[in-house]
Amino acid sequence: MAKKNDVVHVEIITDILTWIDINICVPLKINDVAEKAGYSKWHFQRIFHRVTQRTLANYIRDRKLELAAWDLSNTNDDISYISYKYGFDSQQSFTRTFSRKYNIPPSAYRKYNLSRSIPEEISI
Repeated sequence: MAKKNDVVHVEIITDILTWIDINICVPLKINDVAEKAGYSKWHFQRIFHRVTQRTLANYIRDRKLELAAWDLSNTNDDISYISYKYGFDSQQSFTRTFSRKYNIPPSAYRKYNLSRSIPEEISI
């Protein structure tokens, strides 16, 4: 049987995940997220890790990269614009981080995903 604190923590983390998604394009500091949740930075990070099995910093970074990947596949926005949109210090930093997660640079990711979305011609 789940403890009352566990249920409360899950509810808090669920609310914070929604808040992070809404604010993903602004610089998100761990202190700010913890304050929003009503906990100290250290205590909130422990709660977050216990509930999600990942660190808050990794979650925020991965969420930004997931949304950037979506933008690369579904918009014509410049890669530099996408990198700054999600708070990376430079396009180089974004490319390095993106490549580490997806094993492909953003430009190749975009090219690959765009080529997959073009239907093949039917020959009769």
